[in-house]
Amino acid sequence: MPTTLPNSISYAGTFERSMDSKKRVTIPAAWLNGGVSGFHAIPAPSGEYLMIMPPLEFDAWEERIRASGLPNDVQRKAIRQFYSQARAVSADSNGRILLPEEQCNLLMLEGEVVLVGGRSRFEIWNTKRWAAVSAEESNSYRQVAELIGL
Repeated sequence: MPTTLPNSISYAGTFERSMDSKKRVTIPAAWLNGGVSGFHAIPAPSGEYLMIMPPLEFDAWEERIRASGLPNDVQRKAIRQFYSQARAVSADSNGRILLPEEQCNLLMLEGEVVLVGGRSRFEIWNTKRWAAVSAEESNSYRQVAELIGL
């Protein structure tokens, strides 16, 4: 089920950012213009990047799990893992969010990072990992774009 964000916020674009020694990273101003300053940070199940979700998107994930038709015990375990790995983060007056240290260590996020828009959420990637994934995915993107006439 699609989630509509306040004021049509759409996280689009790719931004290179420096993370300071306190693990703070500046969010693009356009991504904060909708008035959303509170987010949830959760490592992607693939272990490749950190997902940053506004509250509506975060809540929608539990709804998706419950609507999946999976057995109740599988749903319960998935929801438990989802919530146990999530951390609340919020933007300060300078538009920075403080990333949880354990998540940064797990995903090798330090120094330079890349923020990648994903419509209703955004991702924070290790710069080298993003470069490799982006190069790998670009051919598939070109094929799909050509197929749909983009």
